[in-house]
Amino acid sequence: MPVAETRYVQRNQPPGVPPLELTGERTLPDVPEENYWYRRHLVVYEWIAGRVAGRRAVDLACGEGYGSDVLARQASEVVGVDANPEAHEHARLRYVRANLRFVRTLVETYDEPTDVVVFLQTIEHVQDPDAILEQFKRLIGPEGEAYVSTPNLLTLAPEGAEKSENPWHVKEYRADEYRELLERHFSHVEIFGLFHTRKLAIHQFAIEKLGWDRLHKALRFTKPFYAWFTPAISASDFALRTAADGADLDKALDFVAVVRP
Repeated sequence: MPVAETRYVQRNQPPGVPPLELTGERTLPDVPEENYWYRRHLVVYEWIAGRVAGRRAVDLACGEGYGSDVLARQASEVVGVDANPEAHEHARLRYVRANLRFVRTLVETYDEPTDVVVFLQTIEHVQDPDAILEQFKRLIGPEGEAYVSTPNLLTLAPEGAEKSENPWHVKEYRADEYRELLERHFSHVEIFGLFHTRKLAIHQFAIEKLGWDRLHKALRFTKPFYAWFTPAISASDFALRTAADGADLDKALDFVAVVRP
């Protein structure tokens, strides 16, 4: 008899809000097993929110909506845009603020002018990234800016591979490839790398230098350890750094670019 695949669905949603199922296409809060990826995304939204106070922002491919809600705590107005009907309905019902609304449409067809475009962990899904970046230029005009992030091929995919096994990713980038793509469209390009810190840095060191992966498997406590460790991860276990800080972007988890015309 075939073994059924494990299904992960959001827990403890507010009354009347339909929970979303984790598919791998987007990250979700309220799924303990997904907490690492959720916090890895959340820290970037929180960092951007601190830079967009009082400005209009659009969160393109907003998914579940948690990032749009974070931005709306400081931005003057936020629009969360996603084409997925289940994600849109969930976001609309769960995140309610006077300065936040959600629009169901394709990223490629959204055309409302704004001060700031936020497009996180999605450009690797796009068939024509050059067209998307040109669209961002039109949306923000000469005085706006965009925040565009993507995972680092070198730390996401197996060594030597040109892409990870994520079926939704079309193209994954090295740091130099990503900069070259962005500089074709924007005169100002600043790239930050996202890195592990605190307990995640210790965990990474244990894996790379101390053989932690072999040890927990040999001692047969992999499942209980990660059932405790993963939900305990917080946004403070990640940090954004630049090459100017001495960071090696080739070792970053994700690239977070700030671009202006």
